[in-house]
Amino acid sequence: MKILKSLSCLSLIWGLLVFMTGCPQSAVKTEPLGMVYYTYFDTVSYIYNYAGGDSEEFEEICSETAKILEEYHNLFDIYYEHSGVTNLRTINLNAGGEPMKVDQKLIDFLLYAKELYALTGGEMNVMMGAVLRPWHDCRQAASSDPANASIPSTEVLEEASKHTSIDLLEIDEKNLTVRISDPAASLDVGALGKGYATEKAAQYLESLGLSSYVLNIGGNIRIIGTKPDGSGWLTGIKNPLDRGETYAEYITLTDTSCVTSGIYERFYTVGGVQYHHIIDKDTLMPSKHFSSVSIITKDSGLADALSTALFTVSYEEGRALVDSLDGVEVLWITPDGEKLMTEGFKLLITEQD
Repeated sequence: MKILKSLSCLSLIWGLLVFMTGCPQSAVKTEPLGMVYYTYFDTVSYIYNYAGGDSEEFEEICSETAKILEEYHNLFDIYYEHSGVTNLRTINLNAGGEPMKVDQKLIDFLLYAKELYALTGGEMNVMMGAVLRPWHDCRQAASSDPANASIPSTEVLEEASKHTSIDLLEIDEKNLTVRISDPAASLDVGALGKGYATEKAAQYLESLGLSSYVLNIGGNIRIIGTKPDGSGWLTGIKNPLDRGETYAEYITLTDTSCVTSGIYERFYTVGGVQYHHIIDKDTLMPSKHFSSVSIITKDSGLADALSTALFTVSYEEGRALVDSLDGVEVLWITPDGEKLMTEGFKLLITEQD
């Protein structure tokens, strides 16, 4: 059987490297005290327990944690509807129609997305779906027919950009309804959804009083507590200029999250030019400021959003935003390999022989 590679992994927890076969099961147990899932957010998800304990109890905890991931996966899905769920796909299909009743969890998420829109000056915008969709379609077409790969036309992108205002997303907290007022607009939460769900799963584990757990949800790393001896985990930040095959820095982390956005995650090539998936709202093209941006902060949802938002603005703009926030450390890597980082990030670096 083929070795399964997680194409979305952005960071590697040292000592957590798990070799997996491409089995069809939705979950595969690994030793010691680890569980792997293949069905959430189109990626591979790991749950690790370094505190030891009863394996049956661990499996029960994993089962409940997986239910959280599954629930948010279903709610945030923009490609498929799910039975009994009014999700983002349903809302997008209803764009221009009447308000739709949704779960409180989706209301909370979309309100948070609007807060992050304001925080990032519009760089993290869940209403960019109209622009992101043609890029997604071209990338998908290129994967099956690379010889005829293309990019969206300027005309298509400029027309799509007219349908991305955050004000098109109408949220009624009292009646628990959501509506997109423009029939040509759509939601895409790829810059936030996975991190948000990861944080909800971590909060569940914390509510049980657990420590020494690590979540790796498609490369979104969330650490609960420390190792049993009080130390942290050595984490590798991938080198974006080597397509993520080597590591640019190693850092030691405890009780926090680590999320990286990079040019090596999802990309395709047209006429010898590589086009990645992180789109600049101003140019409507893949952002050229950086090759990767890594965020260290407790909240995985915030880390996810910032890794995209800071990728699409200059270092000076991004640094000003970061300096206004508490508990956020960043590593920027430029296209020529220069490393820019916050002072707190420098303190996390662990030299390797």
